[in-house]
Amino acid sequence: MVFVTLGTQDKTFERVLIKVEKLIEKGIITDEVVVQAGTTRYESKYMKIFDFIDSESFNKYIKSCEYIISHGGVGAIMTGVNCGKKVIAVARRVKYGEHENDHQVEIVKKFDEIGHIIGCDEVDELEEKIGLINDFQVQPYISNNKKFCDMITQLIDEGN
Repeated sequence: MVFVTLGTQDKTFERVLIKVEKLIEKGIITDEVVVQAGTTRYESKYMKIFDFIDSESFNKYIKSCEYIISHGGVGAIMTGVNCGKKVIAVARRVKYGEHENDHQVEIVKKFDEIGHIIGCDEVDELEEKIGLINDFQVQPYISNNKKFCDMITQLIDEGN
């Protein structure tokens, strides 16, 4: 199963679903596709689409999917990466009216560079990126929280 998550933005992200539908018709995606679409309205002959789902269902789909196609939101990306899932992320873009700014472009680029995900600049790259999924090895996320908290504690203890 492929899990597609478009987040909960108040703007549509239909171009991802249009492309996924075409890739299903083309036989590039052959697995069942389940979509958490948020506010994006899309009718599909092939995909099982939910507007919003509870966190338990969301996590169930994440854990049981082969890979994830996601918007460029940090929460969705990190949930997939922390579960050891392969994530292909496509950024919402201002030029398509999908977001207020292009911060998701930067997020997707950085996570791709680090090796946590496979990033897409545009949906037309999805077919190529799906072709990379089998050989892709997710680089695990290593939190710096303990080091950061230790530094803050040290500064407090030193009275700075």
